[in-house]
Amino acid sequence: MRDIVILIFLAGCIIAALKKPWWGVLSLAIFSYMNPHAYAWGFVRTLPVYYVLFLVVAFRTFTTKDKQPIPSDWRVKVFILLWLYFLMTTTVAYVPDIAWERFWFVTKIYIPFYFTLVLINTREKLYYLIATIGLSIGIVALKGGIFAIMTGFGHRVYGPPASLFGGNNEFAIAMLISIPLLLIWRNETTNTLIKKGLLYSIPIIFIASISSWSRGALLTMTALTLMLIWHSKRKFFAIPLAIVGAGIAIDFLPQEWFGRMETLETYNEDASAMGRITVWIDGWNHTLSHPFTGTGFEGWIWITERDWHSSYVEMFAEHGFVAFGLWLSLIFGTLFSLTTLPSKVKNVASMEWVSNYCYMLRASIICYMIGTAFLGLAYWDLLYHLIFISALLKKFVNEEFLQKQELTSPIKVRSFTGRIHQTEKLNERI
Repeated sequence: MRDIVILIFLAGCIIAALKKPWWGVLSLAIFSYMNPHAYAWGFVRTLPVYYVLFLVVAFRTFTTKDKQPIPSDWRVKVFILLWLYFLMTTTVAYVPDIAWERFWFVTKIYIPFYFTLVLINTREKLYYLIATIGLSIGIVALKGGIFAIMTGFGHRVYGPPASLFGGNNEFAIAMLISIPLLLIWRNETTNTLIKKGLLYSIPIIFIASISSWSRGALLTMTALTLMLIWHSKRKFFAIPLAIVGAGIAIDFLPQEWFGRMETLETYNEDASAMGRITVWIDGWNHTLSHPFTGTGFEGWIWITERDWHSSYVEMFAEHGFVAFGLWLSLIFGTLFSLTTLPSKVKNVASMEWVSNYCYMLRASIICYMIGTAFLGLAYWDLLYHLIFISALLKKFVNEEFLQKQELTSPIKVRSFTGRIHQTEKLNERI
């Protein structure tokens, strides 16, 4: 039965993409982040449903007129340069067969971003893309949160099977990243039912993240909570609510959960934590001797025989410091853009929405930065989606800002010209 439902849903997404190609971008996001076909029980699990949808969207992208040129944003250029650098380091990788396989896997992740950049050509479409990504992760998170409550937090919550964030640690970070995206949706929608539904869902997503038993998620959750309180217009309500929520969670969490979290303070006594530190030191020392090429994809197999367990170490150890600099520039440059963009339109009427988008997207990226310090997710599509969404956001903000300037400038010119004529008539009378 599940297989039939998923096939019907896939058929609906294909029809939607054929009708409006930008709907195909939303459909790809659903199959990428929710991964619905992984929940099937039969033959659908082995069908290349994502690639079927990808081919449909690719066909419609090249046949539709409803698209824009690739934005001339610096992030697009740096991203392409980073991919080319991956190509170079793969040619000298320590484990060539595995490195090339990984390179093509990462390339397949990156290609669909082209559709995002050319088909999401209005602010409204960008809004729906943000809501779709948040909802795709949020639905699975809600399922996990309800499971956690019903089982008394005794079991870990996992993500969609066979996805990039199927593990408990990865899914915990993805859930926290999705919360600011859902808040963008809630702040922008005028539908009362959606507002209430999202308001009640977000605490359950927090619960699901707690029940992942992820120590990195706990640090990320703390940072996210502080950011949300900082940007809240009702801080005096949000602070007590956060304290009460933490108190309730403490009463229900099992003792084993606290035992795992306490290792954050005693990391030097935890074999897993010390093993990660050893791997990070090995990766750093190797990169010092190979600063431009690193090890190539999956180089940990040759150097440490253990996964890097950090996106930062993964990037510089596998591709060297040049690639690491390009990668960091994408992240920190986007954070800088999201921080400064609201000030540009601060006093412009009807552009209050910019702050909501910028600060929540910034919160999501910071969640990634903290959470993946302990997870090797440097090539995660969710990060690059956030970066390109931020690039599109800047484009649409600048366009709307210029439009408003053009609308107000003629009024100022007419007013100024009118005053000149009045002055000339007064001088004639005198």
